[in-house]
Amino acid sequence: MNADLVQRWIRPQLRELRAYHVPEASGLVKLDAMENPYPLPTELVDTWLETLRGAELNRYPDPQAAALKARLRESQGVPADSGLLLGNGSDELIQLLALALAGPGRGLLTVEPGFAMYRLIARFCGLDYHGVSLREDFSLDLPALLTAIERRQPALVFLAYPNNPTGNLFDRAAVEHIIQASPGLVVIDEAYHAFAEDSWLARVSEYPNLVVMRTLSKMGLAGLRLGFMVADPAWVAEFDKLRLPYNINVLTQLSAEFALRHAEVFQQQTALIRAQRDSLFAALQDIPGVQPYPSRANFILFRLSAGGADEVFEALREAGILIKNLHGAGGLLRDCLRVTVGTQEENAAFVRALKTIMAGRDLARAGGL
Repeated sequence: MNADLVQRWIRPQLRELRAYHVPEASGLVKLDAMENPYPLPTELVDTWLETLRGAELNRYPDPQAAALKARLRESQGVPADSGLLLGNGSDELIQLLALALAGPGRGLLTVEPGFAMYRLIARFCGLDYHGVSLREDFSLDLPALLTAIERRQPALVFLAYPNNPTGNLFDRAAVEHIIQASPGLVVIDEAYHAFAEDSWLARVSEYPNLVVMRTLSKMGLAGLRLGFMVADPAWVAEFDKLRLPYNINVLTQLSAEFALRHAEVFQQQTALIRAQRDSLFAALQDIPGVQPYPSRANFILFRLSAGGADEVFEALREAGILIKNLHGAGGLLRDCLRVTVGTQEENAAFVRALKTIMAGRDLARAGGL
């Protein structure tokens, strides 16, 4: 009976989708989710807790999060003439954009491989989804993108900068062509801005159809679930109509504002992660059969030249290390795995385990001959 009710009332487009899966990571070295591996320094914890002591949990939070917005404008360099909207992570903002621009015949266009939530949110919000393949080296195929934009006339174009899961920054001139050619909004998703050392934020005022999104998750505040978008105030005023009241809770507001007052701590951590990223990349280059791709994010995509991504992923998991298996996506991600940059100790454990697994595979193949 329940199945019949679901079949009758749940939209067919929703029934066809699969929920975003987050794997269990208990007891494992967690290098699968692009998190900052460093906690809040001990010397700041007591001060942070004292800040939370004054939280009025019996009252609703500031619906506009005015103090936090002011701190974000100052610390993130948000242009004074641009609108600013906060979300419960970037995912909520992607959903708000999709809901605001959805309509019969309207579509969302992005590159593939790209962030999985663009496709998922487009489909459950009623937008047509259009994916344009990257080149073999994961760079933008600008002619193909411009042709797709001209043909599809998308309401939304999403470009992650750096791209997830490939880690590379797209050519700025090519991105500018896309912004100029697009009839609707172009959203530059800068989730990994803390590691990229490049941004489009300062150029929002130049283009009426440009939106820049960021999250504080990757810099070390993933547990707070805070994202923000910057765009022309006229756009933000419309998107704000879809934002549910009090979407940023009081603990997130206080904690994020506190963290941004100590931004230098997180800047030091992200600088350390960038250095560890370079060391990890070099270590992966030295493992036979492993091809890592240069990254401007806090993760590294790598391909196994002889295949076997599923087996290597499971072997790493058995060794106590969880990374991301992308082989199932197929296409350009065939035989690919992705590892988050962890602490020096976590990275070393991962490299040791991968070396052992790859050497064992080589021996097994040699024995088979």
